[in-house]
Amino acid sequence: MSQLQAPARKKDLKVSKEAAPSKPIAEVPVSPVPPKSKNGGPDEFALPTKEVYKPDNQLQLVEKDLQEEIAKMLTANNPAAPKNTARFNMKERVYKLEPMVEQLLVHYATDGWLMHKASEDARKQQEVEKQVEEAAAKFQNEVDRAKKEKREEGTDAAEGPDDSRQLRNQFNFSERAAQTLNYPMRDRETTTEPPPTASFSGTCSQWEIYDAYIADQEKQRAQEEVNKQKAAAKKATTATETAETTLPHTGSRWQQRHNQLDDHGSVLHHGNMERAVKVLERMENQNTFKELAMDFKYWDDMSDQYRQAEGSLLPLWKFYTDHCKHKHVTSLCWNPEYYDLFAVGYGSFDFLHQSSGLVCCYSLKNPSYPEYVFGTDSGVMCLDFHPQHPNLLALGCYDGSVSVYDVRRPTKPLYSSTAATGKHTDPVWEIFWQEDEMLKQLQFFSVASDGRVTLWTLAKSELLHQEMMELRLGSSGKKDAEDEPTKGNLAGGCCFDFNKAQDHLFVVGTEEGHIHKCSQAYNSEYLQTYQGHDMTVYAVKWNNIHTRIFLSASADWTLKLWEGDNPRPVMSFDLNNPVGDAAWSPHSATVFAAVTDDGKIAKLNKVIEIAMKGEMADLAQ
Repeated sequence: MSQLQAPARKKDLKVSKEAAPSKPIAEVPVSPVPPKSKNGGPDEFALPTKEVYKPDNQLQLVEKDLQEEIAKMLTANNPAAPKNTARFNMKERVYKLEPMVEQLLVHYATDGWLMHKASEDARKQQEVEKQVEEAAAKFQNEVDRAKKEKREEGTDAAEGPDDSRQLRNQFNFSERAAQTLNYPMRDRETTTEPPPTASFSGTCSQWEIYDAYIADQEKQRAQEEVNKQKAAAKKATTATETAETTLPHTGSRWQQRHNQLDDHGSVLHHGNMERAVKVLERMENQNTFKELAMDFKYWDDMSDQYRQAEGSLLPLWKFYTDHCKHKHVTSLCWNPEYYDLFAVGYGSFDFLHQSSGLVCCYSLKNPSYPEYVFGTDSGVMCLDFHPQHPNLLALGCYDGSVSVYDVRRPTKPLYSSTAATGKHTDPVWEIFWQEDEMLKQLQFFSVASDGRVTLWTLAKSELLHQEMMELRLGSSGKKDAEDEPTKGNLAGGCCFDFNKAQDHLFVVGTEEGHIHKCSQAYNSEYLQTYQGHDMTVYAVKWNNIHTRIFLSASADWTLKLWEGDNPRPVMSFDLNNPVGDAAWSPHSATVFAAVTDDGKIAKLNKVIEIAMKGEMADLAQ
């Protein structure tokens, strides 16, 4: 790079204001250039000169522009913080922008050991340091006082210097060492074939662990019983041999049979004998009730063709046991896996004279006696089998408690609710199992007269509850901040049913005659309220095929048909008596049946098919 020339040869250039950027004048200093000597070389003793160079495109500013102050404002905003955060407002049911955004950004943070002088920790530390200093000062004062007393007594000069800390060779020994040869280390290796391996995996739930634990307990209990029977049989054998000394050959067939009894216990009480007797009892019942079985398959009343609007039902089997005397049949449920097995709940509809409850599991193969019988402390009002685990039976009782039984071992409930675990305060009218698709937990719902729809979850050792909905009086069911959930402002629930397509939707029938559609995901208010009944709603049932249609039965003698978003009934049927229950046909969308208090069963098919032909077509589309 060539050196710059003297200032006399500098050439100023004019820069247009439009082409140059708007920047203040900047003079760029250049490193000093030493002047040249007479002979042409640089003069080392001459003073250095400084030359200022202006860029060609520099803007020419006047003194006023140079003195102008330009204010710039620094803010504490975080440039990486989002500015368009939107949240859903549950009250107004719209998305709203978040007005306050967190602008704090931590670049560096570390924990320190400094404490404020006025803090409690600093005061404690100062007290500890003061105690240490006082103890050290006290010890030093004692040492100085002892030295002073010795000097005053004159004992230091007589005793001589203290050499107690000098090391002495008391045993008169000398240290010797020798160096030996260290043998080199050797590495020895060998190669073997790896042992065969196999990969396996499996899943284990808490229910499998619980079942295995119960099976092991039963096995141990059975083994103890067998050992007791063996000991008792051995004692009896010893006594018999002692009394009957004239018994002939001990190795005879009698002795072999006696030894077999000792190994297996009593033959009459063995498990194989119990199963064999049960099979024989069922075979005898099938022979006894053979005519009823034939009527069940082929019976047809010829007189039905002469009666247009009426028919007849033939009673087949009668299920009865002496345990259910003076009790009412309150509920019935078929087993989802064993089609011949059903459970019957016994209680009392005389609410002023309540007694204990009873559950009997009957089979069509043996109508003479129930397969399983177990009692409850309160009357049973509803029951339901689990759809995947047919041995689990959930019960709802008159005192508001819910229980889960294993019908194979019905001595005591597996789970039961109490006042401490959130049981209902009024009778439970309906119970329903529903599977948790995400967590795969066993859970069921219950509705009671206390106005609560409760979700019960079977945990490892307890029954957990969660309030899904409180049935408040009125058509909206909205919760107010000042409205406390007291019993006076809750409507008693009588029945409910879950939608077949969307299992989070369910409808609830109340004692005031209203039907509310609710959701598990949003329990602060009702999704829809249907008003059409004047008295208690006894049953609500969703259609199995058209999932927007449901049926309701009420004590006001009417049976009503409802459509999803329509708050008024689509159709209404007057049966001239309170309707206790209703059910859809599992194979037809237009056939359903209802039972009334006068003991009649009404089946409706053609009327609905003609009246709803157009509406069903629209819903199907």
